[in-house]
Amino acid sequence: MTHESETAGLQRLLAHPDGLTLVAKLPAIHSPADILSATSKLKSEGYDAELIAAALTQQRLRAKAETKFGPFAADLLFTTEGLEQATRLDIAARHAQRFRDAGCTRVADLGCGIGTEAFAFAGLGLDVVAVDADETHAALALLNLRTFPGVSVHHARIEDLGLAALGVDGAFADPARRGSGERRFDPETWSPPLSSILALRDEVPNLGIKVAPGIAYEHFPADVAVQWTSVAGSVVEAAIWCGALAPEGSSRTALVLAADDTSATYRADISSPRAPSPTVPVAELGTYLHEVDGAILRAGALSAVADTLGAGLISARISYLTSDAPADLVGVTSFKVDAVLPAKTKTLAAELKKRDIGSLEILKRGTDIVPDVLRRQLKLRGERAATLIMTRIDGRHRAVLASRC
Repeated sequence: MTHESETAGLQRLLAHPDGLTLVAKLPAIHSPADILSATSKLKSEGYDAELIAAALTQQRLRAKAETKFGPFAADLLFTTEGLEQATRLDIAARHAQRFRDAGCTRVADLGCGIGTEAFAFAGLGLDVVAVDADETHAALALLNLRTFPGVSVHHARIEDLGLAALGVDGAFADPARRGSGERRFDPETWSPPLSSILALRDEVPNLGIKVAPGIAYEHFPADVAVQWTSVAGSVVEAAIWCGALAPEGSSRTALVLAADDTSATYRADISSPRAPSPTVPVAELGTYLHEVDGAILRAGALSAVADTLGAGLISARISYLTSDAPADLVGVTSFKVDAVLPAKTKTLAAELKKRDIGSLEILKRGTDIVPDVLRRQLKLRGERAATLIMTRIDGRHRAVLASRC
């Protein structure tokens, strides 16, 4: 379904007097058979095909949204684009906590999309002014936030607003980072540009900005805190925090939220968020190899982990660490080194056969191999499992056969 047809279907659904009731009465959809059954039933009740398709799309998006919103997804409305760009509700709740801890009582959610951030802000008792330039998303935000009396929603461009006139003491901005369906990596091509959003500090010093995780340090002001967040090993966002929203001061940090509900924060040893990351010395490969969470790497806090572990890099510009003891840190996975082998398919195949290895996890850094292709070439046969790490050791291509700790 194209963006235009999805939007048209949603608008038709919202305009129909029984549209929202139709979505609410739909059963759970788990298979094509469920779709056919629901479609047949709704047609027999007099609903037209376009309205049914729009309702089923919402049901599909709600099921997909459960990973971000949990049980709240069942009461929200989405577009595919809005869901993709929406902040996870648990992360949005952490944003809201920052604003409340900073003493903010009325927050502007700029570029609110379907209303996720505003939902979290209002859930903590903050008054919210939600704004989006997209008419469909503004309409969805209005519906998704309808149960909160302290929320108002505006269809407007961030550039055309006067924040002081809105009476807010805090603002959160999520600029559009896509154009013509493609990601825009230069922050000055975002809508609005990053520099324009940072200028809003003159009106509201307590400003938060959601940015692309791959943003270069040179784009940060010297007096802000920047935090990267990962969830269960995936980097989900980066955000700039200004004013009282940055109690940690000028910094780069990584917040790691593990799948087992543990968490940890790592801080880069730098004097300014614009500064280059501290270097980590290369060390001889020890008993253990450590893989570090992507948020830690993006924040430039690898040296903090290395110092804690007494570890070094296995090779220059390769972010695997090594030491003689396993790590007990959130966001760090340790592997016991069983063998170091030449990175040659025939040699590896023979060694894996000798070790009776038939199940192989393949990790890589510093090499252009394709794990699935290599796995097929190795023609695995055996009863045991192992991890194969294709990388560089002291600058040379090597294969590390290892066991997860």
